[in-house]
Amino acid sequence: MLERRTIVFSDPRLAQLEHPAFEARGERDGPHVALIAGIHGCEYSSIAAVIRFMNKLDTAELAGSITAVPVVSMQSFERRSPFVVPEDGKNLNRCFPGTYDGTYTDALARSIFDDLIAPADVLIDLHGGDLVEALEPFAIYEASPVEERAQAIAVAFGLPYVVREESHGGLAGLTSSAAAQAGIPAVIAEAGGCGLLDPVAVELLVEGTQNALRSLEMLPGPVAPPRPDMRLVGAFDWLHCRSAGFWESAVAAGDEVTRGQLLGRVTTLHGKLKERIQAPRDGVVLFLTTSAAVSDDGLLLGLGAELEPIS
Repeated sequence: MLERRTIVFSDPRLAQLEHPAFEARGERDGPHVALIAGIHGCEYSSIAAVIRFMNKLDTAELAGSITAVPVVSMQSFERRSPFVVPEDGKNLNRCFPGTYDGTYTDALARSIFDDLIAPADVLIDLHGGDLVEALEPFAIYEASPVEERAQAIAVAFGLPYVVREESHGGLAGLTSSAAAQAGIPAVIAEAGGCGLLDPVAVELLVEGTQNALRSLEMLPGPVAPPRPDMRLVGAFDWLHCRSAGFWESAVAAGDEVTRGQLLGRVTTLHGKLKERIQAPRDGVVLFLTTSAAVSDDGLLLGLGAELEPIS
């Protein structure tokens, strides 16, 4: 059975927002999966992937159940706000598991965690490059007691890179880290870029979700093996500029670079060089800020390092 409904979170600050959702129940017992997107409201390929996957799903073949929400940050989606929630300027995917005692975004994170993530056996969180972000497809899972199961799901997505994020490492407050700390295997899968609705990226995420559910024995059919060029990313460096300026990248998302290689320059609007950005070590550009306008301590790119084949 597939039901289309809306979710309204109980916190009074969120009471006016309806979130379209799908509830799928299979004819056989199996895990309960939370499938979400729209943590960042302008990552349209990931939103489209949830909608397409759920509308293609044959629940007669499904074991277990799926709660799917294409957009969990409705304010960000409606106001076309990249990265942050307009109400308080916070990045929702740095606020999990959240708290009702905090600001609007903290309460939204807690609501998503309590109503969608905590009741699930597995979390799949789909993302893609935001309005000013080019991206090479990759999946993230958290180092945790359930990481073996999470890694298997991440590998099943079939994306070129799989990032193992250290617990309490460079990123904090992710959906995947909050889920892992609660003992729930979780994966963030990223494909798309520049706020575009990219059919190739949508299909990557749809096919990845389908293969992930096969790996969980929720859908029939053989599990596609890891692609031959898939690599594990052991470290994830996020590079920032020191001060505001005009950012001119010398690389593209997906480029492999070597230590010391020029990645780009930040100049003044008179063209005077302010800063050369060089690779701190060998790696691959997993995402890249495409906006030339950057602020103080502005994020420029993400470098995946310590690459090795998936064993």
